[in-house]
Amino acid sequence: MKRLHISLGVTAFEQSLAFYSALFGSEPSLVKDGYAKWLLDDPCINFVIEHRKNRGLDHMGVQVEDLTELNQLADRLKDADLTTKDQREATCCYAKSDKTWTKSPDGILWETFVTHGESEAYGTDRAPVID
Repeated sequence: MKRLHISLGVTAFEQSLAFYSALFGSEPSLVKDGYAKWLLDDPCINFVIEHRKNRGLDHMGVQVEDLTELNQLADRLKDADLTTKDQREATCCYAKSDKTWTKSPDGILWETFVTHGESEAYGTDRAPVID
């Protein structure tokens, strides 16, 4: 199963936490300092909010089940002559993941990723610069 991923920057974290919990009819599966994640089956989404100075869309993505599926999706992007950047063994957003990043024609970052486990720390890996 693939799961759509949306990451939003929010300036009012606590109010946003309450708003999205009401919208989804569910509490987040993970809440840390200035970070919340909902892993929902209906709609099938990995939805994240992060407390930031600037609000709005940070990036979007597709979460896959395993490394084989990630490699297939990454190969499809590369076969379409899209610029990609692989990020293996990344620690970010309280998770350990393998990722491939690309950018849409309008400049929206897209992350394709498989998560291998949780992390107690937010992590230091960030989205790479893609020209």
